[in-house]
Amino acid sequence: MRTTTSDLPLRLATFEWLEEQSAIHGEVLPWSVLLAGFVHEGVRVPLVSMQGIFTPRAGRLPLTIRTAVGGPYADAFAANGLLLYKYRGTDPFHRDNEGLRQAMRERAPLVYLHGHREGRYHAIWPGFIVGDSPATLTFTVAADEMRARLPAADEVAYEDPSIRRAYVTATVQRRIHQTAFRERVLGAYGERCALCRLRHRELLDAAHILPDREPESEPRVPNGLALCKLHHAAFDNYLITVAPDYRVRVRRDVLDEEDGPMLRHGLQEMHGQRIITPHRPELRPDRELLAWRLERFEKR
Repeated sequence: MRTTTSDLPLRLATFEWLEEQSAIHGEVLPWSVLLAGFVHEGVRVPLVSMQGIFTPRAGRLPLTIRTAVGGPYADAFAANGLLLYKYRGTDPFHRDNEGLRQAMRERAPLVYLHGHREGRYHAIWPGFIVGDSPATLTFTVAADEMRARLPAADEVAYEDPSIRRAYVTATVQRRIHQTAFRERVLGAYGERCALCRLRHRELLDAAHILPDREPESEPRVPNGLALCKLHHAAFDNYLITVAPDYRVRVRRDVLDEEDGPMLRHGLQEMHGQRIITPHRPELRPDRELLAWRLERFEKR
């Protein structure tokens, strides 16, 4: 069954605009950018309002649905990886709920905005309303990203839309969780590298102290460090580490090496320096995890 919504050109223009903005800002977009929106056929199209279900004046059906940080609705992922999105209010026939119901009938693609922290939203598109439960006041949402956006190795059962959507939505869920970890860690560190204080967000990562591949690893801020890409790579490869006293250790062979100014200023001069830590004590690096990491560092 093909999408029949009459405002499909607007939706496709929205997706194209989101591609452009994601190339500039990354997957997580500022509220100000989403609110400003873009111009389509002479009309400005914002992507957000104060309501979670948003239909722009230029559209006929909801264009975006949003999960706010600390919002009143308990949106969550179901066991099958699909998103459970709460109705607006408790009236199943509220016009916003009816709008999403009609979007489901017409298979109208929309944008899901997941709030990671105040004023920053992870944009996922296109999404489709695939289920409606008035008894629980909940819609079910599936991500169905374009085939071209997936690596070739991820191609599975594309002839069956239900299998494709469950698979792609599960990958989206993992990406949202990964991005949420990065957003929380960067926020805790004031969006600067814990070692060199670099503030360029596009050059910052959230490094796991206990590597993500370890079964006990959790996406919690105390298991993370905000690091620039140079120090993240050095940390992951055990050229440097952070001891439980929050001081940087540089591997002996790296300290003894002679090279250019990048090695000297970027790594060697970090040895013994104390990292910056979050203001809130409960968000600071877990000393036990740092001790675990230091033990492995010393065996290199």
